[in-house]
Amino acid sequence: MKDSFKLSNLDVEEASICELQNAMEQGTFTSKELVFCYLSRIARYDQDGPHINSIMEINPDAIFIAEALDLERQRKGCRGPLHGIPVLVKDNIETGDKMRTSAGALALAQHVSTKDAFLIRQLRESGAIILGKTTLTEWANGVSSTMWAGYSSKGGQVAHPYGNFFVGGSSTGSAAAVSMSFAAAAVGTETSASILSPAIQMSIVGIKPTVGLISRSGMIPFSYSQDTAGPMARTVSDAAALLSALVGRDEHDPATWRNDHAIQDYTAFLDKDGLQGARIGVFGEVPDYVRESGEYNEELFHQVVSELIKAGATVVENIEIPSFYGPWKWNKMNLEFNHGVENYLQRLPAHLPIHSLSELINWNEEHADEALKYGQDLLKFREGLTDPLKNRDYILESITDLYLAQNEGIDYAIHCYQLDAIMFPAYIGADICAKAGYPSIAVPAGYGANGRPFGITFAGKAFTEPALIRIAYSFEQTTKHRKKPVFN
Repeated sequence: MKDSFKLSNLDVEEASICELQNAMEQGTFTSKELVFCYLSRIARYDQDGPHINSIMEINPDAIFIAEALDLERQRKGCRGPLHGIPVLVKDNIETGDKMRTSAGALALAQHVSTKDAFLIRQLRESGAIILGKTTLTEWANGVSSTMWAGYSSKGGQVAHPYGNFFVGGSSTGSAAAVSMSFAAAAVGTETSASILSPAIQMSIVGIKPTVGLISRSGMIPFSYSQDTAGPMARTVSDAAALLSALVGRDEHDPATWRNDHAIQDYTAFLDKDGLQGARIGVFGEVPDYVRESGEYNEELFHQVVSELIKAGATVVENIEIPSFYGPWKWNKMNLEFNHGVENYLQRLPAHLPIHSLSELINWNEEHADEALKYGQDLLKFREGLTDPLKNRDYILESITDLYLAQNEGIDYAIHCYQLDAIMFPAYIGADICAKAGYPSIAVPAGYGANGRPFGITFAGKAFTEPALIRIAYSFEQTTKHRKKPVFN
């Protein structure tokens, strides 16, 4: 077996998907050897050493799948950019294989799905190898108001690759695994900030796409109106390559029915000069809680503005977004969680111990020593909600959220200032973009004096992923901020 961390002269830790693919095409190494390399890193750093704890489960068939894809490459040629590329997925996405889908919950520790989620089928058809499942904040942060981000009763606590810092949530394992190069890329999910937050915290790229660009079928739900999966990678180019494989129209998910015009290859928008002539609006009103948390670095934020200008962008500072602070209410997501999770649990196989929210709560209480380190106040509150989808507050809030977030929010700012994108420090724009159903992309933007990563997000209107990728790629290539984690 070749060196665990270098295959030929290629440094797998930082190699792009394109570089890995080219090397396999040239016969420099095989997909099987690449899987060996990533598994070796997982054993050394995730389960040992710094004990990042980002991996919930490894696919026991990964090596067999890699061998089959190597043989297919020899006989038929390459399927495309992801042929033989190992990818990790968050443990709230169903895979119809030997791995479990638990949402991090001990009560679902034995749940093995009978079929792949739509997006998993897309990945398999592209030739990607599902290497394993990643740890997440339990039930996508739906259990307890005091639960620490990145913790689940089944998986434990995810550690930060760069130091003793907040890990963000809930796609924490996906972000940490990508940052540590445990796979070429990973899939996370977001309801509000669950991709963007850990991507910012761990100095990687995360794309929260337009709701409906990627099918939600086979994902454990949180919010019908805001849920989406999205790519997480070390670079914009890798995130764009993964996004290309994930998108598609799914007859079982009406949100995707607008996707007949979906772009097939998002790497076509990787333009190093993409900031030339771009008009970027900067939203600089940083909430106090973000300043106090240490997630905002004023010096680095001002540096980003200067870098945008230097790269040829027109920067409009201190733009106004009238509805940025709402007034938002949270009944909609609570009611959708109640309805969606109840539906999901009711369809589970009979041998599993829970088939409703009340059974989940009771099971947790019966196994409190293991399952309730942080309690379950959120689950109990949501269980008590009745008639979720005919609730007056739900109906009004569904309309209000969209109107405020779109018409008085992102749309207003884009039109008022004639912008190509809005730039937010850290991930402070996540909530309004989530409520609007609009895309955002998180990009590394430097490190504080203590080594803590800082990042920014670019946001836009529905289906403006091409413009955001162009802008983010140009910023990334111009600044080259990202540095990999280093351990003694």
